[in-house]
Amino acid sequence: MKKPDSTELQLGIDTGGTFTDFVLFDGNSLRIHKVLSTPQAPEQAIVQGIRELGLSMDNLRVVHGSTVATNAVLEHKGVPTVYIANRGLGDVLTIGRQARRELYNLQPQLPRPPVPADLCLEVGARMGADGSRISSLSQDDKAALLAAIAAARPTAVAINLLFSFLDDSDERTIEEWLPAELFVSRSSAVLPEYKEYERGIATWLNAWTGPLVDGYLQRLEQQLSPAPLAVMQSSGGTVNADKAGRKAVNLLLSGPAGGLTGARFIGQQLGQSKLLTFDMGGTSTDVALIDGDICLTSEGRIGEWPVAVPMVDMHTIGAGGGSIASIDAGGLLCVGPESAAAVPGPACYGQGGQQATVTDANLVLGRLQPEAFLGGTMVLDRAAAVAAVERIAAPLQLSEEQAAFGIIALANEHMAQALRVISVQRGVDPREYVLVSFGGAGGLHVCALAEALGMSRALVPVHAGVLSALGMLAAARSRQLSRTLTGVLEDFSDARLAEQLQALAMTGTDELLAEGVATTDISTGFSLDLRYRGQSYTLNLPWQGITATTAAFHVLHAQRYGHQLPTPVELVNLRCSLQGATPDISLPEIHSGKPGSTEPVQAVIAGHAATVPVWPRAVLQPEQLIGGPALVTEAVASSWIAEGWQCRVDKVGNLLLEREAVN
Repeated sequence: MKKPDSTELQLGIDTGGTFTDFVLFDGNSLRIHKVLSTPQAPEQAIVQGIRELGLSMDNLRVVHGSTVATNAVLEHKGVPTVYIANRGLGDVLTIGRQARRELYNLQPQLPRPPVPADLCLEVGARMGADGSRISSLSQDDKAALLAAIAAARPTAVAINLLFSFLDDSDERTIEEWLPAELFVSRSSAVLPEYKEYERGIATWLNAWTGPLVDGYLQRLEQQLSPAPLAVMQSSGGTVNADKAGRKAVNLLLSGPAGGLTGARFIGQQLGQSKLLTFDMGGTSTDVALIDGDICLTSEGRIGEWPVAVPMVDMHTIGAGGGSIASIDAGGLLCVGPESAAAVPGPACYGQGGQQATVTDANLVLGRLQPEAFLGGTMVLDRAAAVAAVERIAAPLQLSEEQAAFGIIALANEHMAQALRVISVQRGVDPREYVLVSFGGAGGLHVCALAEALGMSRALVPVHAGVLSALGMLAAARSRQLSRTLTGVLEDFSDARLAEQLQALAMTGTDELLAEGVATTDISTGFSLDLRYRGQSYTLNLPWQGITATTAAFHVLHAQRYGHQLPTPVELVNLRCSLQGATPDISLPEIHSGKPGSTEPVQAVIAGHAATVPVWPRAVLQPEQLIGGPALVTEAVASSWIAEGWQCRVDKVGNLLLEREAVN
């Protein structure tokens, strides 16, 4: 993708639970902006932000990270959806994998079924595991199906038939039978892989949220017209909005994927390929590992549901700046997962919130400066924060400061544990990585989290508070395609597998060409999901030919699980990744001024006898060194440099943190 000329503007927009972030790139410089989110109608905040930025739609390209699908799933607010399966298999989604949440509870509370029983319909067609025809669709099937749908009056339909990844003709026939006004989701189009439960959940999620996403994107496109609109996918690449509406299940991690793309972009600029990231926003914290490239998984989860479509490999917890502090029935302090969200928000926002949050605790401790929040456009109410924290402190017989320290310590421990899940519990030593902090609240906690994991290096990127929006601009057009093909790997030939992989690539190439990506700009990668015969789970390896890929599987299995087996290696899925050219986005260098021309203000920070320097990030100079304790403020975030840490400012304004040696 060519670098835009001076008249073409690119706008990245990330809609979060509390704020909607904007990053504008004009080909030479960046401009950032934030507005409070409007959860009931996210497009309102987007239009407001564009209006406040003074932008015209005539010379604008927009890339957007949407939370519409995510919120619909987490809040159980999808549309009425009918689920169509083979006869006798209508309750597959309800039965699931029979995994118990409480192993020793003899009377567990049953979870709600994804689809009510009266909306689970069945047809008589049946395909065998080898693709052979066992029974066919009949006119009786058609009549019964249409009558049931007319009575149910759904908005969407999910079709999930056995072995549709081998032959999707029955699913296509059913789709042709259905009324045109219904949103139809076929498993053979959403996830043509084995495992009928996971495939069925993905297909149902796509149908359940699809009309909401499609309607939202259509409204947004109308309001942004004639500006073209692309949407970030969960896999870290973008897709045109008119295609994204039909692929809602691929957008469930849209915003967080933008943050990882932004972190990788910054890391590439600094020559750092091993990054441990945490994105702390107002509602939640997302943690992930980047080792050269963003790791994808097909075993992700959203809420209680497995999501088998490719998405960034990320662990999410309910700990953010808006996480509410409370005292449980046993008299212990708790933080999260409930959040004050955008409305009413933390008590210090002055919008009626009464409960203490992590943001209020940081304000009480002085790590947030009331007049510096959002560049001074939103002054925080410290008295309200103190009153909220006092309501926590009094029952615990603590001072406001002690209670605030407790809230921060507990939030830090939640986030540190999440970082251990994504690193230590997978055999990765975090000390070999750089901790990258972003999100509006991340910079206030980065040093404490690095210390908790024994890490000595950290990074707070320039514009860290809007890094997800920046990542939208740095993301390439992409597709992630897959298809189940099972059998002992050595029983296939290199030529047959290459032919099957190229067939996948042709499908993705056609889609990218339709979005205006040049053929010469499309790069393609192939991989296989492999396992030892008899295993249930797979490892994904790059395709290098049968012999080399088999050898690589044995090595990876030994690294991951500590052993190899003298058992045939089985092929499960083919995968193809396609990507267009990476957008040519560059970070402008900060200007050098006279050394010492700007002095920091001094502030009282809890826990420190002497005053602490507060540096506006905008006045920092290239190669400037700042020793902790110190506070760095900016329009979209603040960063706390703890005692024992030193910060170096690089040429574009990134804060490179290093812990002093501990004797």
